[in-house]
Amino acid sequence: MAAKGIQRVIGQFISIIFHPLFIPGYITAFLLYLHPFSFAGETDWYKTIKLLSILISTAFFPAFTVLLLKMLGFAKSITLDSQMDRIIPIIASMIYYFWIFYVSKNQPDNPPELVEMLCAVFISSIIALTANNFIKISLHTMAMGVLAAFFVFMAWGSMIPMALPLAAAFLVAGLVGTARFMASDHSVQEIVWGYIGGIVSMVIAAWVV
Repeated sequence: MAAKGIQRVIGQFISIIFHPLFIPGYITAFLLYLHPFSFAGETDWYKTIKLLSILISTAFFPAFTVLLLKMLGFAKSITLDSQMDRIIPIIASMIYYFWIFYVSKNQPDNPPELVEMLCAVFISSIIALTANNFIKISLHTMAMGVLAAFFVFMAWGSMIPMALPLAAAFLVAGLVGTARFMASDHSVQEIVWGYIGGIVSMVIAAWVV
């Protein structure tokens, strides 16, 4: 029992660090501060504002919506344990994701990789809402599918070495899937479909954008 308790704590910790709401911010931070060409020549102030704008739309607004729903009694828990609790937050997030995607798409200084990622996040919310009618699909692994597919596309078309970021993305994706299996009531099927949904979202986004 003690071992299972420790595993659950570790799983919850990993799930929080790599929560789906943080993944667009992590990818944006990579493009801003680690990729040598995506935002080359931009000032630190510009990069900070860019990152904040992404985080506000993809993390703060969705999280605030969930908290508000919990306070008003429309959600039983902020962890959205039931499929019913997920419906309004996913719809609200879909609106926030579309807005930041639309704004970023119309800003000529944004690299296509950023626009594709934001488009994939928006598409993943559509897939999540649709899938939620049938199964309690893992939103964590859906975000990991987007993450892994994003770096696969980056490595495929990049003129710089991307082996290390790609390996890190796959490692994180694997860790999160394992964490959700340890710390949640998700079935293996729900976790696997999450990965598939995220990958499909990124493929569609790359094709559309």
